Amino acid sequence: MTFVISTDYRTAANTSSASQIWTFVPGLDDPGESVRFAVHKESEKNVMRRFALFAAVPIVLVFSARPAAAAPGNTNIATVVFNATLYVSLTVVVNSGSSINFTLLPNTAVNSGSAVSSVTTTWTLKPGRNNIAVWAYFTSATAALNPVTPGNTVTIPSSAVKIQVNGSGVFNPCTNVSPFNAAASGLQIGSNSITGNSNTQGTRTDTLSYQIDTTAVPQLPADSYTGVLNIQAQATP
Repeated sequence: MTFVISTDYRTAANTSSASQIWTFVPGLDDPGESVRFAVHKESEKNVMRRFALFAAVPIVLVFSARPAAAAPGNTNIATVVFNATLYVSLTVVVNSGSSINFTLLPNTAVNSGSAVSSVTTTWTLKPGRNNIAVWAYFTSATAALNPVTPGNTVTIPSSAVKIQVNGSGVFNPCTNVSPFNAAASGLQIGSNSITGNSNTQGTRTDTLSYQIDTTAVPQLPADSYTGVLNIQAQATP
């Protein structure tokens, strides 16, 4: 015969309630003896709590043992020094018409040159410049062109050489003093104003047409005459 007795108990480690069942089963060898089995039946809720507690312990240990992420490591700072220079430049180039021929007639006001000259002025300047002037001039006012025949001492003065700039306007004689020498033998053929940093770099091209007025030398001997016209630019101040 089986007897079931149900009692409540609390353990020292856990305050959850449980049912304790004692079962008496008659012995098989000795009818007078019984074997007692004790069965602890905890509530399902208490079992789940214990399982969750013990299951979480390894996870906590794993995360606690994981090392913190290392901070980035930087080297020292190495440097490269840059030095860049844009040099000042002011140039004049005769693109075409570097050699002009004249066939002269005596006491004639207009003796035209065989070609026109194309002149390009290019500049790269520092701030502070305010003007660029382009000049054409001879080294001598009295002898712009000299004879090639020995014994001929008659020269053609710069006042007899006339220049027209850019194809319009009058032909002007070379009778002004340029910044490049003291002779009254030049003509300013162009200028550009420099405003702040707006045009510290630039270019201009001028065309020059020529005439020689032989009325300036009424007794000009028959001969060949040669001379050099200088073209130069200046940036001021």
